[in-house]
Amino acid sequence: MHQYQPGPSNQFQPRHPNQFQQQQQQPQQPNSFPRPPAQNRQLYQPGPYQGQGRGRLFHHNPDEIAIQSAHLENLVQDRVPIVGIDEVEAAEKEEFRAVVEKACRAAIAQYEIQELGNENFEASTVELQCFGSLKSGFATKASDMDLALLTPRSCPSPDSPESAIPRLLERTLLDLGYGARLLTRTRVPIIKLCQKPTEKLLSDLLEERAKWENGFVDEPDDYDEEIHDPETTEETKELKSHTVESQASLAKAEVHQKIRRESSGEKHITLKQKDQQSLGDYYNSAKRLLKRLGGRDLTSTSPDLNEEEGRILNSVCKALISGLSSEALSTRLRNYRSIAPLFDPSLPLVQRTLQGIWHQVEGERLAMAWESRPLTESDDKQEFECLTIVEAWRTLQEKHGALTESSLYNRQLYTSSEKLKRISSLQLVFLEQIQHEDPLFYHGRALKIINNLKTRDQPSSGDYVTPIIIAHYIAGIGNPHIREALQTSSHEGATLQQVALHHRALQLAMDYEHALKSSYFQDCDRDAVDEYINLIKNRDFYRKNPPSEREISLVTKIRTLPDPTQISPNKPRDRYKDRLEFPKTDIGIQCDINFSAHLAIHNTQLLRCYSQADPRVKAMILFIKHWAKIRGINTPYRGTLSSYGYVLMALHYLVNVTQPFVCPNLQLVGHNPPAYLPPEEIEARTVCQGRDVRFWRNEAEIKSLSERKMLNHNHDSIGVLLRGFFEYFAQNSQMSTVNNRGFDWGREVLSLRTQGGILSKQDKGWTGAKTVIETSTIAAPPTTSSATLPEATSNPEASPVGQAQEVKTPKLHPKTMQETKEIRHRYLFAIEDPFELDHNVARTVTHDGIVSIRDEFRRAWRLIRSIGKPYEGQEGRLLDPVTRVDDHKSGLQDLLNKLHGPAAKVEGNQRV
Repeated sequence: MHQYQPGPSNQFQPRHPNQFQQQQQQPQQPNSFPRPPAQNRQLYQPGPYQGQGRGRLFHHNPDEIAIQSAHLENLVQDRVPIVGIDEVEAAEKEEFRAVVEKACRAAIAQYEIQELGNENFEASTVELQCFGSLKSGFATKASDMDLALLTPRSCPSPDSPESAIPRLLERTLLDLGYGARLLTRTRVPIIKLCQKPTEKLLSDLLEERAKWENGFVDEPDDYDEEIHDPETTEETKELKSHTVESQASLAKAEVHQKIRRESSGEKHITLKQKDQQSLGDYYNSAKRLLKRLGGRDLTSTSPDLNEEEGRILNSVCKALISGLSSEALSTRLRNYRSIAPLFDPSLPLVQRTLQGIWHQVEGERLAMAWESRPLTESDDKQEFECLTIVEAWRTLQEKHGALTESSLYNRQLYTSSEKLKRISSLQLVFLEQIQHEDPLFYHGRALKIINNLKTRDQPSSGDYVTPIIIAHYIAGIGNPHIREALQTSSHEGATLQQVALHHRALQLAMDYEHALKSSYFQDCDRDAVDEYINLIKNRDFYRKNPPSEREISLVTKIRTLPDPTQISPNKPRDRYKDRLEFPKTDIGIQCDINFSAHLAIHNTQLLRCYSQADPRVKAMILFIKHWAKIRGINTPYRGTLSSYGYVLMALHYLVNVTQPFVCPNLQLVGHNPPAYLPPEEIEARTVCQGRDVRFWRNEAEIKSLSERKMLNHNHDSIGVLLRGFFEYFAQNSQMSTVNNRGFDWGREVLSLRTQGGILSKQDKGWTGAKTVIETSTIAAPPTTSSATLPEATSNPEASPVGQAQEVKTPKLHPKTMQETKEIRHRYLFAIEDPFELDHNVARTVTHDGIVSIRDEFRRAWRLIRSIGKPYEGQEGRLLDPVTRVDDHKSGLQDLLNKLHGPAAKVEGNQRV
């Protein structure tokens, strides 16, 4: 019998090369990077406790490892059959795919023949192929279906900007009663599709489509996801939050702008900051204006500006300063040598950046308040240090010339303004409640200031500090009615905590009033809510009075009613929430139709071959995906990692870390297509969109070898493999079951196609975040004409597609327009795509996201090591659903406890 055995460096090698293709020496691939030295990945060395496929156990008890592995194996056996997709669901999705394919085929054929005159177009060439997890074998229950539209005889192709096919299919699917929405600002254009949209969702989607058909192109406001500096203090983060874009407030803010051309051809632009408009919103208004004018900001990673772009940018910078609501601040800025050339034509012009100007506006507002502070710092030493910071800021503003054009100057401005933000006495001057900020967090910020400003050697100094801070706290409250109510109350002898509790109570009263107006409560409960509102509005929060029996009874009733803060207008808007976002459930099958999925199809086949390489692969990946989902770390648009990223992490471990390997590296073994194939098939299996897509793709051969136990010599249980997976990503020191170290998140890149599986971020050039301004061409809104389309039915599955009727539909000319979008490339976590070597699969991972992901791996590893030990269970269980800190119901109960004391217990008919 022919067998395969592992060779050195964990590399797959055939024992009898004449039986199968010999392993090829890996060619130099496009965009490839130098590999790490061999010592970075140590070779397997048997140790005194090794089992089959294990290395040296460094100071680890083999009995403990066995218990931990058995526990994980039991979890897999218990959960995987439940989370994996079943045959019934898979069949339903395949049936839906066939129906949608038929509709797309009819619409495209009709368009090609009637609109473009391609009389010989064959409808059978249009396909809707499934790819992604459903095709690779790694699908979980309720997984979305990924579909690739292939119409090779369409010209232009559907992924071309000139193609009308994407918008045509969006219209067709909407007419059939499906929920369909074309997304063009994604990495690749896709149609999001759902089988059974709610009435409101379908109405909203049709409205959005009508806007586009009428020539209105919706360009959503771009907002920069906050990139946290690990050295930033809490006080800095709090002040930064004033500048975080709030889309809700942007919708309300009126930006007064006027653009006119004089005989000289120069653009004159005006901006005006409204009295109640925050500086952060005002800055975002300037960014929006810059974009509408066709300009862009200059960054260290962006290409140089042309003359027109530079003129527009400087004009917007000038307008930003001129339109400030504070005339004193605007005047002070204009007089600085770093800004004066924008306003004085006699001075040599310098190219400023909008971001640099913004740093100066923020910093100067703080520096100007230095002389008028109501309180100084806590001691002379601290006061002197802060004065030095202010003087350094003023010196920095007087720089001019070439320096002010450089990214270094912008960095100096940013660093200096951040230092100003850390000065407690200046924080007090600008203490104000951020829009939608919970009074609890507002109080927390004020409390930090009061603690920092009390002199350390005089404990009684709070007697004069506290009243001043309370006055600023009340003046900064966002809601004018609550602010006025607190200003007219007497706070003599009150603490900041008492005033903050009063603030929270008045906010709660407003939430109850809003809930009443919204018919949130049943009619039988309305009187109780009215009575409770009057109670907390008129209560004396500064003297302790025992509650009456009526009050106790009323509060007991209130505790049983729905939480009004759930619908509070003060509740922060989810920055990720889109009104057209599809719900997770109750809308039938969901899928994405991709118009440029050729590489994705190769990628899916690669993953499918890996799933056939060993039965443990599929079970292990399904478990890991389930764990990531239940722990809340698999949502890319919220800053964490996609399920595809976790698949690559698991395969990296099984290919490169386990000893011996569980899977051979399919991109390094027998990856040349067989010579007997036609030349066009060989080319199709070799290069796709300029990328090397060669790998061992003979699925039947891989599966046959796997079933005969001839593909690897690793016989570890899936529990052992999972234990090692969590250990590998939880720490970067020596591992316990293989002679290897853990993954270095800060320096290393996971590269599945590379021998050893690791590249360095330095070699890849993935060492810092980059923002790229990308201008793409998309289809423009059409004119309208009469055409014949497939008849829309309320039940597409039950009715044949293709019954024609005369309807008024868009005539889709191949007209185009430009669309500009900012793409943020992050490399906090780096996973190289197997084929697109310049694509970081983990580019969506933000600072908060990587902290969450690493914390979850560390938590999992701690729990695994605790199995069978006395302290087991103190941190919960591995698959416990993640708990959210924003539990509104428990937050309400906590506030009621603070206002009225703990809830009374009832035993029998007696309250105790």
